[in-house]
Amino acid sequence: MVEDDSTLGGYFRVHDRPPAYEGTDGHPYTVSVEVEKTANLRNPFAGYLVFPRWAQSGVGVVGHVETPTLLERQTSEEVTVALGKKTLMEVQQLLEEAIGHRTGKGGGGAATAPGPGGRRG
Repeated sequence: MVEDDSTLGGYFRVHDRPPAYEGTDGHPYTVSVEVEKTANLRNPFAGYLVFPRWAQSGVGVVGHVETPTLLERQTSEEVTVALGKKTLMEVQQLLEEAIGHRTGKGGGGAATAPGPGGRRG
């Protein structure tokens, strides 16, 4: 049976690397699934996506954008599986929303990270 690579999790399994995107801002991005422990006792794990922005040369990461929390679950594995079910098209849309928020062109609540030491302010 051939694995389907049209979802984020399937792409990671088939290609053993993250999918790459070109944002509407002209920069290349990849994506990572992030899970954080929260104070919510019913669903103590939250998940979101981070999009590292690569230098045009591809040599290194020069920034990133991220989504707001997309879901909360009881285990980190449930978060990872649920985010892995997102289609690559859905992930592209989330990237565009995050870029739009960063540039002030809309974007549905996505945010850029504040830098080392914290997720958002």
